[in-house]
Amino acid sequence: METANSRRLDPAREQAILDATLELLTETGFDRMSVDQIAKRAGASKATIYRRWAGKADLVVDLICNRVEIDIPPAPDTGSLRGDLLAALGAICDAIGRGQQLIIGLVSAMLSSPELAEAVRDHMPGRDLSGLAYLLGNAVERGELTGPVDPRALFSVVEALVWRRLIVLGEPVDDAFMAEAVDRVLLPLAKTWSGSMGT
Repeated sequence: METANSRRLDPAREQAILDATLELLTETGFDRMSVDQIAKRAGASKATIYRRWAGKADLVVDLICNRVEIDIPPAPDTGSLRGDLLAALGAICDAIGRGQQLIIGLVSAMLSSPELAEAVRDHMPGRDLSGLAYLLGNAVERGELTGPVDPRALFSVVEALVWRRLIVLGEPVDDAFMAEAVDRVLLPLAKTWSGSMGT
């Protein structure tokens, strides 16, 4: 049976509300953002919002989980692990860049609101890392790696490098960054982890 919070709105109205949520989240933060402000910014009534979402936490969860594309496309097979990692890192940077504004706005919000943090973690979709697993498997077959490497572990390092670059340093994820990240961190780390798998 359809519940009040599962009813769909007119797509244009729904998008306006989600856009207003994103704008206010990045401008004022989650704690200072209110449903009243969202409604005013979107040109909608509070009743319209509450017919679709239980509150601002549900709005933000819907925004990050269903409206921001964070899937990582498969990287091309370049014939070498270094080339594959560069291509994969480029795709990852593009994917993170598309959701950068929203995720930066969520950082402080999740720290200050346990309710929001729990909601986001409970509903965060898992990333498809099959492309990364595929290129690491290819490297094993070519003899560039001596054993398997966990793509989730390697991706966690990639995320840390990218977000440090964007948030802490405030610098772009450009070609120079990607080359340094692959040559000085990802490639040596993959080889080290590969060699330690059987020990």
